[in-house]
Amino acid sequence: MHGAEQVVVIGAGIGGLASAVLLAARGVSVTLVEKDAHPGGKVRRQEVGGVVIDAGPTVFTCKDVFEALFAEVGADLDQRCAIRRADSLARHAWSEGERLDLFADPKRSEQAIGDFAGADAARGYRAFAAEAKRIHGILDSSFMRNSRVYPPMLMWRIGLWRLGALRAIRPYESLWSALGGHFRDPRLRQLFARYSTYCGSSPFEAPATLMLIAHVEAQGVWLIEGGLSALAGALAQLAREQGARLRFGEAVSEVLVERGRAAGVRLASGEVIRAASVIANADPAALGSGALGQDARRAVRPVPASRRSLSAVTWLIKARSDGFPLDRHNVFFSPDYQAEFAALKGGRLAASPTAYLCALDRPGQPPDGGERVQIIVNAPANGDTHPYGPEEIAACGTAMLERLRRCGLTLEPAAEPLVTTPADFARRFPATGGALYGRASHGWAASFLRQSARTRIPGLYCAGGSTHPGAGVPMAALSGRLAAQTVMRDWASTRRFRPAAMPGGMSMPSPTAVPSG
Repeated sequence: MHGAEQVVVIGAGIGGLASAVLLAARGVSVTLVEKDAHPGGKVRRQEVGGVVIDAGPTVFTCKDVFEALFAEVGADLDQRCAIRRADSLARHAWSEGERLDLFADPKRSEQAIGDFAGADAARGYRAFAAEAKRIHGILDSSFMRNSRVYPPMLMWRIGLWRLGALRAIRPYESLWSALGGHFRDPRLRQLFARYSTYCGSSPFEAPATLMLIAHVEAQGVWLIEGGLSALAGALAQLAREQGARLRFGEAVSEVLVERGRAAGVRLASGEVIRAASVIANADPAALGSGALGQDARRAVRPVPASRRSLSAVTWLIKARSDGFPLDRHNVFFSPDYQAEFAALKGGRLAASPTAYLCALDRPGQPPDGGERVQIIVNAPANGDTHPYGPEEIAACGTAMLERLRRCGLTLEPAAEPLVTTPADFARRFPATGGALYGRASHGWAASFLRQSARTRIPGLYCAGGSTHPGAGVPMAALSGRLAAQTVMRDWASTRRFRPAAMPGGMSMPSPTAVPSG
């Protein structure tokens, strides 16, 4: 492979790692450059009180996406990572003693819902689950595991003889509204509305199409020994084995554009790496804002601040817990969901927020010295314009702890918690304001406006959870696959590269919209 056919990947997030693996496996010369000292991107870990705690996504679904990726290059995911299926999907609470678990076994979930809210609620859940499955089935091959297209082409993929299919995915009504048709109990409506936050969106503005996320989670939640960072590490090792060069601790300052097309990158050190193609595993906003050079700004359309997905305030805590039987994934719901999202839309932290708590040492008996906990509260993505001072964050922490207490949980920290705010995320992810999922999925057209793999600059491509097909760890991997496919397709069409057969033909495994924690 000649140097002119080299690909540079910017960023060792899951999308960048996936594209590096697949391209290197085809004999392409790949150099991956990452500013951090470790792979993963948003998937990362930090030390608190002498223990290491996952600081990014914690929910892992769609294991088959990664099984297919590893298998394509002759590797076995289960031999590289210790993974087991969780019996429980999540534990949900509204007040002390008001608790509902959902399970990997849908019959157990139905029974639990019936015991919690009555026979009508169980019937509503059955109808909801069937509709979520139907929506997923319509979009699975036509959109989620394919390149991004606009509605006319989507109708062609779905099949013109299925004219009712586009209406069946319910793009023109909100998730909150649609859930009211399935659940009269407001707690259940709130529980299933929360799936919109898996892609950083409000259930009052996101389309009912996002019901399909519930179907994805119902297919299985998996636990990885060492957390998702172990998966990122396994992907990095796989990329090395295929011949990719991984350079950590080196930041890219500029995407080089010559004669109208991408020509490589310049590092912060001043070093230039020439390449025929560049894949930016970053939020597209970094390109559009000029954070990767003024010449690359025209590559993508900028995302208005009003269209950003949610950010978060997070706490990493080593603590002793009491009074509430924690599972791995726990949700403590706000008493007023509409007020919570109205505050977020207005650029404010909610006075009484919903809190997600991941207890990383559960299920099982936590260590005597305190268990590892990550807590996430939704926040507006205005970290580039709002400072989030100590008093505001302290008040948010007090409100979060009060929500836990009202559900029966007390935490006794064994060390000073590590807190991350939207302003911190904004600094880590340039031009996003701290948005963690790219563009919000608000309105029927949002999915069609998400950045695709190919940009306006020939030879420059995008990958990651902020690009098509969407947010979440498996989606980021699929975006990396799409970027690799698009590079190879473009090379073939310009006769720069004679494509060779590859095991599986770089086929797309069955993807789905997934949570990001």
